[in-house]
Amino acid sequence: MPEKPRILILTAAFGEGHNSAARNLSLALQAMGAETCVADPCVLSMPSATSLMQWGYRLVTTHFPRVWEAIYRGTDQCDFSRPNLPLMRHPESYLEGLVGEYKPHAIACTYPLYPYFLERNFKETSSRLPVFTIVTDSIEINASWLRAPTDHFLVSDQTTLETMRCWGIPEKKITDTGFPVNPAFSELAPIAADDPCNPFRILYFPTAKKPFVRRHSRALLDASPDVHLTIVMGKNFRLLQSRAREIKAAYPGRVRLLGWTRKVPQLLNKHHLVVGKAGGATVHEAIAALCPMLIHHLVPGQEEGNLRLLQQFGAGDLAEQPKDLTEAVTHILANRAAKWRTMKAALAAHNRNDGAITAAQFILSNLENHRP
Repeated sequence: MPEKPRILILTAAFGEGHNSAARNLSLALQAMGAETCVADPCVLSMPSATSLMQWGYRLVTTHFPRVWEAIYRGTDQCDFSRPNLPLMRHPESYLEGLVGEYKPHAIACTYPLYPYFLERNFKETSSRLPVFTIVTDSIEINASWLRAPTDHFLVSDQTTLETMRCWGIPEKKITDTGFPVNPAFSELAPIAADDPCNPFRILYFPTAKKPFVRRHSRALLDASPDVHLTIVMGKNFRLLQSRAREIKAAYPGRVRLLGWTRKVPQLLNKHHLVVGKAGGATVHEAIAALCPMLIHHLVPGQEEGNLRLLQQFGAGDLAEQPKDLTEAVTHILANRAAKWRTMKAALAAHNRNDGAITAAQFILSNLENHRP
């Protein structure tokens, strides 16, 4: 293995899971002495077009999820091994130049299209680098991942590994490292299962749907006077702040408002329950923090597997309507929070808070078997 290995990490701004996995993997690799470059060929090669596509992606997945499901299912029929996506020619060409300039010893991909780009480049240049594909989907795996030409697939859980194996992928190519959550999760202490739950702290990540921040907040707070709510508005702060402030005024002393924050690992470890959408990053961060989760927004297709994973562990469920949230929290808190303690025990048995560290160790250990 090189004295200071250079790892190129490729991501894409279509869903936070890709970016989160890339950033966290980079942190873990750097802590182990590697040099990393995190790059988004789409943003870097065509920033305006990518920004427009990002806007469209957020609009459709938030407000028209069934339309997105049709688009998502349609990609199963696409043959990405052929350069048949005109809009992707710029990112592919940029990536070819980036590999030549950075001269990495290995490449990690958190977005499924890049292994296809790399394979075409390797064939043209008659040179090959080890490619590690970090699959950010769970259980429900899009065919673009499954057909990707790669040396190794790194997956989030054993069920996903079995799903991919059943598709005919050799088991030796698939490794269950866990989703690359922030390495800080491995050092943080979650709330203990014997906590009195008074107050019962809920961490709420709303979507950009303005009416729902009030409806969901009221539903959660009305479930019990013991509930204290932290609303993290993130990039939607300006859009949602007026409605969130109404909730804070209506429930004095029980509501905390936050905008964008880097302290999600710390917040998850200090709350009893998280309520959010079923994105890969949020779900796996909740699992890492041993924090049970309720899903209030599900994008059909790509996020269904994340919900199934929570349900499989007995650590979360779907609660899309306000009344569902109230009923779920009431049930969780009944009998001295017996249901919550059961969910905590299920997460503790799974024990996955070091995915980025495990993935980084796997990549570095395998460089010895792949000579540039």
